[in-house]
Amino acid sequence: MALVTTTEMLKKAQEGNYAVGAFNVENMEMVMAVIAAAEELQAPVILQTTPSTVKYAGLDYYLANAKVAAERSSVPVAMHLDHGSSFDLAMQALRTGYTSIMIDGSHGSFEDNISLSKSVVDACKPSFIPVEAELGKVGGKEDDLDGGEGSAYTDPMEAKEFVERTGISSLAIAIGTAHGLYNGEPKLDLDRLSEIREVVSVPLVLHGGSGVPEETIIESIKRGICKVNYATELRIAYSDGVKKVLNEAPETIDPKKYGAAGLQFVKDFVKDKIVVCGSKGKAKEVLACDALA
Repeated sequence: MALVTTTEMLKKAQEGNYAVGAFNVENMEMVMAVIAAAEELQAPVILQTTPSTVKYAGLDYYLANAKVAAERSSVPVAMHLDHGSSFDLAMQALRTGYTSIMIDGSHGSFEDNISLSKSVVDACKPSFIPVEAELGKVGGKEDDLDGGEGSAYTDPMEAKEFVERTGISSLAIAIGTAHGLYNGEPKLDLDRLSEIREVVSVPLVLHGGSGVPEETIIESIKRGICKVNYATELRIAYSDGVKKVLNEAPETIDPKKYGAAGLQFVKDFVKDKIVVCGSKGKAKEVLACDALA
């Protein structure tokens, strides 16, 4: 089927108290792996690319991979710009055909974040493309993203005002997760999450899902998270698959052989996270998504 937006996906997840897995993809094999896992478990799925990934090959290259994968699949697939770093990049993704856009103005002031986010919402609205924004700062570093030290958690009342003034479709919140690998076990402020859920009506997003204990992810979903982002662990899984082949057979020169191993490792990881998110078997619920040609 054609690529769909995240609108119906996250709406159904919010109604059903589960989350949709959102997976950052770096190459064709990772796209194939995510779709194969979603197809096998009949789950809706979101493919994502960050600005640094886009810089490597271009929005059109990654979108082309996603479109072919979605058209060969029977499950809902969305293509999302993760951490859009500017209005211009968000508009490039919109014009290229991405079906979901994130604009990340969290490094600016509260008012600047509102202004930037609203400008992207207004530009995407005529095309019915949903917009995710971030309030508070998710810590750690991944790609060119740097949350810095002592990143601010999301204030519930600011979140309420932010959603009302911007008109965003979903909100990424900061409750203690970080991009990249954690030093020790992360401690999430789940009470803060519950407070935000009480005053914010749009679906909530958890960034930095890689490395968070499964029981913590499950509890955060119970408290209102509708989308969970995974990136670092997909890279690790793919690399581990490639290394396994090359360590066992250093003379291997066919990229398809170690690519297939990386694909399988990523597929196994994604299947596990789909189950954790509770989206297994939920594809039928969102097949009425707003499919885009």
